[in-house]
Amino acid sequence: MATRTIAGKEVQVNDEGFMTDPAEWNKEIAVEIAAEEGLAELTESQWKVIDFCRAASADLNGKSPTLRQITTGTGVTTKELFSLFPKGPAKKVARIAGLGKPEGCV
Repeated sequence: MATRTIAGKEVQVNDEGFMTDPAEWNKEIAVEIAAEEGLAELTESQWKVIDFCRAASADLNGKSPTLRQITTGTGVTTKELFSLFPKGPAKKVARIAGLGKPEGCV
């Protein structure tokens, strides 16, 4: 397992750069990963989705929620999700939220 320093904290990541221990995550890490993903500043709507994904992950035995679970759980439409997290929102949110790659993502 590889390690990487994000926002001054050393965390474990897999080959694709997803954090492998959600307990190592914090909001500073989320902000830095978001910047790497091209999101200069996280909005309240984006935090709502990130916080939902972290909470849902606990109910899913540590797995990242699917796109459908995110839209159903947050009330954010798929179209809105793509505007909040362009180019693969489920995968992008999972990375920012410090979760593993969602199943079904290529």
